[in-house]
Amino acid sequence: MTELTALQRKALRARAHALHPILQLGEKGLTDAVIAEIDRALAHHELIKVRAAPFNRDERAVALASICERTGAEAVQHIGKIFVLFRE
Repeated sequence: MTELTALQRKALRARAHALHPILQLGEKGLTDAVIAEIDRALAHHELIKVRAAPFNRDERAVALASICERTGAEAVQHIGKIFVLFRE
């Protein structure tokens, strides 16, 4: 997948604004089951929000990078405890 342009990110952020988080990461972190569920959600919806409440700031950045690497998704936005992910 090619890198998203600034205009594409802007349009995806606008689409994601009304979305609610589909998945919430728990205390166990990024298990294989969680990654599989994110993968299924991306296959079905293309654009999703994920809440990463139990992690601190650095852990959230690592978790987002890991999710993107393992699912082939693009990080559209990371605000606080919410990730916005996209995969065509």
